[in-house]
Amino acid sequence: MKVSFIGLGTMGYPMAGHVSKAGHSVTVYNRTTSKAMQWCDTYRGEFAETPALAAKEADIVLTCVGNDHDLRAVYLGEKGAFQLAKPGTIFIDHTTASADVAKELHQVAMEKGFAFMDAPVSGGQSGAENGVLTVMMGGDESTLAVAKPILDCYAKATTLLGPVGNGQLAKMVNQILIAGVLSGLSEGIRFAQKAGLDVATLVDTLKHGAAGSWQLENRGETMAKNEFDFGFAIEWMHKDLSLCLAQAQTMGLNIPLTQSVDQDYQGLMAEGRSRQDTSVLIKALDKKA
Repeated sequence: MKVSFIGLGTMGYPMAGHVSKAGHSVTVYNRTTSKAMQWCDTYRGEFAETPALAAKEADIVLTCVGNDHDLRAVYLGEKGAFQLAKPGTIFIDHTTASADVAKELHQVAMEKGFAFMDAPVSGGQSGAENGVLTVMMGGDESTLAVAKPILDCYAKATTLLGPVGNGQLAKMVNQILIAGVLSGLSEGIRFAQKAGLDVATLVDTLKHGAAGSWQLENRGETMAKNEFDFGFAIEWMHKDLSLCLAQAQTMGLNIPLTQSVDQDYQGLMAEGRSRQDTSVLIKALDKKA
């Protein structure tokens, strides 16, 4: 297939690379052109100077950008992907964004004769690099059936969760759960240290039981060592939790733990920790001691 990938950030760069390595014809676009040129030096493919030109000949267009504003720009802008795409083009968005913008883009796509699915991912940078992401999708089964061979290039699990928008809602649940796990893990690690337990041995023990989690296994020891230069930066987690809180408000739902964790992240960002990974939440706990 002719595939275009728009957005070559931490996630998009390796994701597009997996599609190229699978033998598909890939055209990439990135706001910083030098990044697209670098990608072309690493993988087989071409780069386009605008989203519109990237989408012009594509069968499937994949996007992975920053937020709702970025999405509207790359899809609906004067040089956006919807401008030159051919009828029948499938657009799949991997950005973590609002359910509202997904529905908005879906509506415009239908009016123009395109298909659109929201498809946020979980698995972080390592998941993207290793091609083992989890994809949460909103849309219809027939579109997914066509696109799945492309998604399989970088995903270990792809699940259709209902109509457009449901992928984003599922990703919000994912982020709420991570916030809760990290909150408990922060308290547990500091408790273990105060009690004089060996954290490495403790993690190796607990990971096999009911308290086991990806966060415990991959971040427990590094949190104890005050090492926070891995994975997903808290400035992006704050963005995601803000989406969760806004959606909860529209549903009349109170999610106090999520709100508390987001406030802690904002405090850590004010200290200059924006680029540290989400496990730095433990430092907010230290301030409350």
